[in-house]
Amino acid sequence: MPHLLHARDNRNLPLVEPGEGVLALCYFNLLHLAAGQSHTIEAGGCETVCVVLSGRADIAAGTQEFKGVGRRATIWDGPADSVYCGTGSRVTVRAQRDGTEVAIAGGLCAQPLAPFRISPEDVAMVEVGSRETHSRRRIFHILGQNANGRAGNLLVSELYGDEGCWSGYPPHKHDTERLPDESYFEEIYHYRYRPESGFGAQFCYPEKGEPTVAMTRHGDTFLIDRGYHPTVRAPGHDGYIFTILVGRHQRSMVQFFEPAHQHLMAKIPGIQAMRDKFK
Repeated sequence: MPHLLHARDNRNLPLVEPGEGVLALCYFNLLHLAAGQSHTIEAGGCETVCVVLSGRADIAAGTQEFKGVGRRATIWDGPADSVYCGTGSRVTVRAQRDGTEVAIAGGLCAQPLAPFRISPEDVAMVEVGSRETHSRRRIFHILGQNANGRAGNLLVSELYGDEGCWSGYPPHKHDTERLPDESYFEEIYHYRYRPESGFGAQFCYPEKGEPTVAMTRHGDTFLIDRGYHPTVRAPGHDGYIFTILVGRHQRSMVQFFEPAHQHLMAKIPGIQAMRDKFK
């Protein structure tokens, strides 16, 4: 069942590990480091990517070291600078600046894969929706098509949603393997708001059965193992969602849109472009 994790100080320990709760495939950690501090992660059996949310860090993955990763002061200051750490690597993050925050996204992967840098210039953006349809958001694909042939079934992106607008809309799901119409992916949403007093609502509901509805606040995390999952931000607050997707059988994600809302597909701009970026 879908599950909401309330914001808390995780003390640099994983918030989500494969098979330890709702999700079987996903890994998620948040590191908060002062200048000179370091932390080592060993996410056994997973491929991982370190995304510098704020500050700057040196990131060592196995025998490779990537210096000075991070170009933004906050998540609102442009695309992320990141390192794909491969599989089976012992990863050490050392902060160069106070207030360095690094998100570590991962997913189960049996392939041996090598690390590589993902600069802000490597990040692809797609704009979806419009203010008129109350659905405008921009999705920045950190680990997407730029990693085809170099990564497993892990997809990582940052979504920036306008105040009062919906995302994950029209409602879609990806909890059943029935190609070519749908592929199976687990998903994690981690929310931030500007200002931080902001909030939103997260819906998650199966084709049959009762819905899960959660009020989402700054720093909360929502785990999606099944169901349609649209989300909305309250007026007066910009929203950010750090998104982790892990496929069970393949890297290409195929979303299945709820038939009752198919008439919205042509009304909301950018839906096909969004679908194409996840393939």
